[in-house]
Amino acid sequence: MPIHIGLAGWGDHDQLYVSVAKAGSKLRQYAKHFPLVEVDSTFYAIQSKERFAKWLEDTPETLHFLVKAYQGMTGHQRGPTIPATETNEMFAAFREMLEPVIAAGRLTAALFQYPPWFDCTQANVRILRETKARMEGIPCALEFRHQSWFTEEYREKTLAFMKREQWMHSVCDEPQAGIGSIPTVLKATDTEITVVRFHGRNVSGWNQASAPNWREVRYLYRYSEAELQDWVDKLRQLEQQSKHIHVIFNNNSGGDAADNAKRLMELLGLTRPDGGSPNEPPAPVAEQLDLF
Repeated sequence: MPIHIGLAGWGDHDQLYVSVAKAGSKLRQYAKHFPLVEVDSTFYAIQSKERFAKWLEDTPETLHFLVKAYQGMTGHQRGPTIPATETNEMFAAFREMLEPVIAAGRLTAALFQYPPWFDCTQANVRILRETKARMEGIPCALEFRHQSWFTEEYREKTLAFMKREQWMHSVCDEPQAGIGSIPTVLKATDTEITVVRFHGRNVSGWNQASAPNWREVRYLYRYSEAELQDWVDKLRQLEQQSKHIHVIFNNNSGGDAADNAKRLMELLGLTRPDGGSPNEPPAPVAEQLDLF
């Protein structure tokens, strides 16, 4: 199937899990529903490669991973300039973490989502080149949050740069809420994979980063039937440009991501990894103690 749909993280989608799932079994259960998952914990801390190896061991080969780049690698941590030696160490640790999932052939890409203040300047273009060089040999997807990259003046130049530097395009559906949000640009920059991420359309909550519950508010949105139907046509357009389209629903705050993802799968005629209908309950995952 050229379109693969999944969710951002696997811990927040309680409706997917039977009874009170143990933390360690959620990913196994998740893999029965979707063929793709975005690993967000790596944004907050670079994980050990042993942890990644365990995630692989616990899940079937049908599950692939989109892995979010550590925040120190994308400039989310404001403050003094990070020394080059420390930057090199960060990238080396991140690459080492990915070794098991790369060896297993189950990495979609490392996702580099840059912050809203990362605008279209020569200095930032240089950062993107340096980042891509540090990630040589590893597939990487690029997502912007500053509108300047896709203004009329720079849009085609941005896309051409991404193609030239071999960045996969992470296409966004997000609120149009000023300079800190980008439009949906239905252009692939890689013939193999294009990433699509659904962030919801909560315009009023998008820029409230100073609010104590801003994460809950920002991604609080449920896509309507009409909005999902509209995306069927958009995904078909992207299918003409890339062999595989990897779709992530990130509208997690109100428990809407899983429902929206499953409905989009239905609209596209997609099945679960086991061939079942998206909204049919899959067979339960046996806990280890159940085997004795």
